[in-house]
Amino acid sequence: MSPSQPPATPPEASTDEPSGPSPKDRFVTVYGRKPVLEALSDPALEVDKVVLAEGADPRAVRPLLEAARTRGIPVRRASAQRVKVLAGNGRQDQGVIADVVAPGMRTVERFVASLGPDDPARVLVLDGLTNPANVGMILRSATAAGLDGVLLPRRGAPSIDPLVVKASAGVAFHAPVLRSGTAAAGLAALAEAGFVLLGLDGAGRSSLFAVELPPRVAIVVGGETDGLTDDVRGELHDTVVVPMAAGVESLNAACAATLACFELARR
Repeated sequence: MSPSQPPATPPEASTDEPSGPSPKDRFVTVYGRKPVLEALSDPALEVDKVVLAEGADPRAVRPLLEAARTRGIPVRRASAQRVKVLAGNGRQDQGVIADVVAPGMRTVERFVASLGPDDPARVLVLDGLTNPANVGMILRSATAAGLDGVLLPRRGAPSIDPLVVKASAGVAFHAPVLRSGTAAAGLAALAEAGFVLLGLDGAGRSSLFAVELPPRVAIVVGGETDGLTDDVRGELHDTVVVPMAAGVESLNAACAATLACFELARR
């Protein structure tokens, strides 16, 4: 069955120019002494800056300061409370964050603006996922499958933090992440650019492996417990299902997303 055709701020330390992209859409913010030191020690990663809490233990942060100085990376000071706010995790920031440049990250608007009139594109959209490990594994799978983008909304999904980075085995730094305020808003922008929007759903009308896929398509993966949200359902053109045997009702969200990623690649 063919789907119907579409109808005719991770926190960071500095502000950005009003007309430019938000810092949230350019950096992955890493927190904690060990993750920050690992980022500073990886020559493949471009670190924009380090933000250190005032009053931090000099002995504990000395390796960080030395690594930043060796690479010529600026270190800024801020209050401990400010660092907690920037990290978005008040219990594990250990008084230090680093903004790592994410070369594959951009807003969904910039992504669609970069497409030519006849360019095909394949996008995976995350809707309501809450488990950082699932998000990290999905970013790894989507990148490995060569997808053009993974829409990770700023609200309703985990930020790309050390837990997501670890689950992705570091791929999250380079993944083709697309940002929008919400999943529904991102889907609306994709639909306007000619994307057909398909949601993975246990009651889907067509098999993921048999449905006709147009040149521009986005497949939406819902949350681990509640599946697709109502706002996102209202944006979809159709739903598809992964056929199950032996009475199995569903798959883990990361497993289902991986199947979708490589089915898009296979097509």
